[in-house]
Amino acid sequence: MVFGYTEYFDSEVLRKRPYIDKAWCEHVVAHFERREVQPNGRVRCARISELGGRYLRAITLEDGRTIHSAFPDRGFNP
Repeated sequence: MVFGYTEYFDSEVLRKRPYIDKAWCEHVVAHFERREVQPNGRVRCARISELGGRYLRAITLEDGRTIHSAFPDRGFNP
């Protein structure tokens, strides 16, 4: 699967959270533990262990391949 990134991701998300690795985001989207479609059509996926046991939440656009945002989700319950 080929992934893309929004300008927001490149300019804001990585600036605010420089510890996030794009490869982690791609892994989460490709191998999610849970997937939720938001009312605006964006997709929330969660899974990763590299963050000290926390989950990484990756948000894609409606196409499911363009990553728009990502953040550690401390409140995620699988």
